[in-house]
Amino acid sequence: MLMTLCAFATVCQALDDDPLHATAAPYPHSQVIERVEFDWSSHRREAVGSDNWPVTWADDGHQYTAWGDGGGFGGDNKKGRVTLGVARIKGEAANYSGKNLWGGFESERAATFGGKSYGILSIGGVLYMWVGPQPGPHLRECRLASSRDHGLTWTQADWVFRFEDGLSIPTFLNFGRDYAGARDGFVYSYFIEPQWGPETPPMSKFGFEVHRPGRVHLSRAPKTSLLKREAHEFFAGFDAAGQPRWSSNVADKKPVFSDPNGVGWNVSVSHNAGLRRYLLATEHDATHAGKFGLFDAPEPWGPWTTVAYDDKWGEGHVEVSTFYWNFPAKWLSADGSRFTMVFTGKNTNDSWNTLVGRFVLRSPPFSPQK
Repeated sequence: MLMTLCAFATVCQALDDDPLHATAAPYPHSQVIERVEFDWSSHRREAVGSDNWPVTWADDGHQYTAWGDGGGFGGDNKKGRVTLGVARIKGEAANYSGKNLWGGFESERAATFGGKSYGILSIGGVLYMWVGPQPGPHLRECRLASSRDHGLTWTQADWVFRFEDGLSIPTFLNFGRDYAGARDGFVYSYFIEPQWGPETPPMSKFGFEVHRPGRVHLSRAPKTSLLKREAHEFFAGFDAAGQPRWSSNVADKKPVFSDPNGVGWNVSVSHNAGLRRYLLATEHDATHAGKFGLFDAPEPWGPWTTVAYDDKWGEGHVEVSTFYWNFPAKWLSADGSRFTMVFTGKNTNDSWNTLVGRFVLRSPPFSPQK
């Protein structure tokens, strides 16, 4: 225990006095979480050559994840390479293993379509995945796919949300095991509002860049009707009583999260049941550069406050090239204060990475809302 505490203490600084925070955060400091600490001695890297890695916790107790442009677990950037694959993660954070299910090196089934995914969800034993097309710029559209055999086979919906709708690369809001602990009977998805598009990619060496100004939109659909386009409605602001308004007309949408410094071309959102907070992670300012922003809120639509806003996340421990971070619900402590995070990036970070950490809470304790 002493070794772990020392490892935490040597790598962490509070948001307000961290010299890495050169850019002003878009929201005030969290009233629940004082700071985040990481134990870099716990860092583990697998599936080198494959990136992305959204995660969900399924009914069978395992976690499921999707990757892009690699061979997945046991593969590399060439061996078993697919544009989109799905894997199963067995075990606890201290002792887990990954197995390719759909696509990738020595997978149980071959992938039957390509693309990219930053959103995967388990409800009632069914896996759902948001998919953007590949090859070519995957901001053009986003489509749902579903699997009723824990990732071995996938069926795509016959409808899409398009770039012209002002929507791109969505993710799901994840709760507990097989969606346990959800706030209601809806499934929530977060969409990035594109500021550049498939025909006008930014002039950067990645072909991607943050979207500036950054805006994130929220949709919901009953969990029993997720595969029906007409069931999806969008956050459209608040009514006179301060309650969310929802509209089936995508043109009525209003952002639930904004950052003038930009948001990444991907985002992760999850519920921390122990802290009773929603956590949103995305980039700002530039992509593939460790621009880690973490925000918390009492509801899926906010109001948001800032937990961390780093300009060089991971410096001194990994290459400063990360672009995606998420907090799997299975690997949270019961009180929500400890976690194992999954992250990815480019070059050496082009891989599955896990890292133990903890949230240091405000003292005296702040009583959060739901």
